Amino acid sequence: MRKIYIMLLMSSVVLLTACDMLDIQPTGKVIPQTLAEYRALIATAYKTVPDARGLACFRSDELYVKDDSWEQDRYGKIECWDDFSAPGQTTAFEWKNFYSIMFTVNYTIEERNSINEGSEEDIDQLIGECYLLRAYMHFLLVNLYGQPYTRPGALETKAVPLKLNSDINEILKKNTVAQIYEAVLSDINEAEKLINKESWEQKFSYRFTTLSVKALRARVYLYMGQWDNAYQAAEAILAEKNTLEDFNAETYTLPNNYQSVENITALERGMSSNYTQAAVLSEALASLYKEGDLRLDAYFKAADKNGYRFSQKSGKDDFRCSFRVGEMYLNSAEAAAQSDKLPQARTRLLELMQKRYTPEAYTVKATAVNAMTKEALIQEILDERARELAFEGHRFWDLRRWGLATTVLNGTHMEGVKPTKVGDGYEYNVVDCDAGKTRVYLEKYNRFPIPIAEIQQNPACEQFDEWK
Repeated sequence: MRKIYIMLLMSSVVLLTACDMLDIQPTGKVIPQTLAEYRALIATAYKTVPDARGLACFRSDELYVKDDSWEQDRYGKIECWDDFSAPGQTTAFEWKNFYSIMFTVNYTIEERNSINEGSEEDIDQLIGECYLLRAYMHFLLVNLYGQPYTRPGALETKAVPLKLNSDINEILKKNTVAQIYEAVLSDINEAEKLINKESWEQKFSYRFTTLSVKALRARVYLYMGQWDNAYQAAEAILAEKNTLEDFNAETYTLPNNYQSVENITALERGMSSNYTQAAVLSEALASLYKEGDLRLDAYFKAADKNGYRFSQKSGKDDFRCSFRVGEMYLNSAEAAAQSDKLPQARTRLLELMQKRYTPEAYTVKATAVNAMTKEALIQEILDERARELAFEGHRFWDLRRWGLATTVLNGTHMEGVKPTKVGDGYEYNVVDCDAGKTRVYLEKYNRFPIPIAEIQQNPACEQFDEWK
């Protein structure tokens, strides 16, 4: 049965293109045997990583869905936290793709000793990538469908099934948040033993490297609230790679572009072109950019005639970014501040800010940051994460792990603009997106319900109590 599934996978390996990335040719084989054939199989797995982090942006306060029937049908119910009355057109979080990817990497790990026509070093690299990809898929899943690690009592709550083998007949049951994080860290450690590429040529920058291992570890520890470990992991990266794009320079590349000097791993798109055309910069986020912050105009287009501002750092395959240097500065700053390393936190925060503000504005910021108490500094770092990582798939999960979702996202009321065709032109009228109601953010919204289709296929993976 497993071989039949692999035959189907291999038959689906086609020419993959994304700005010269993922350019693996079809193998023409049914069952992989050589390193090149397994590399093609894993390239397909990389290609199908869901844009789940970007889709979760619609759950946050950084954007809202423009008032257009097409976009509202696809994202409106996500924005409103209405998961069970969503129309069929609503964009899915691709549960199946996560587990399909894990089948592929599990199969490859299990077949490690049968891979031929490749050096031991190159085979180790590939298998290490499989471990890290498995770790990352479980990490994404536990944050979509599990309670935040730092929430009291979260560790023993059930989240998603762990999948650590290629047995397609295995009946999967949900594992706890603690078990999943333990498996994620274990896979990161295994990947570290095997991954030996420090860098790839740019067209292969979606592939994991030694820095990718450290970047995922830093993010995982941050989400776990293990501040000393998170700080050390982020600093280990910055000791090797610390160059930031300078927004004061005559020319610069947006930092989440795969060609940026900040790139560590250019895997996920974050927000696809469809997401980007639906997502409007919110007033809440826009208000965080103060005078002299160069990112507002760098990251977002000028307001159109409807007052909409759309992202300039998403919507194209150029903007593939799973890990980048800017995030590591913020990870280090947050972890340092939380563990009372205030000078170190200020240093990392200001190093980033210096590259994002005009010199005059930076001087003002530096004075303010250096005078901040611990509590004020942490708040500044949280705000800076919102500004710096906007529309990159971080905000919703940040609000969850900080325990702020129930306050920041509660009591909101969304308005939009509805275009109406009049003759050869359009009229634009402000409309109430919430039918006069103020949104109430419930605790259950900290995670998504398990897709009904998956429960129907596997009754052992029952729905969370709060979503029944």
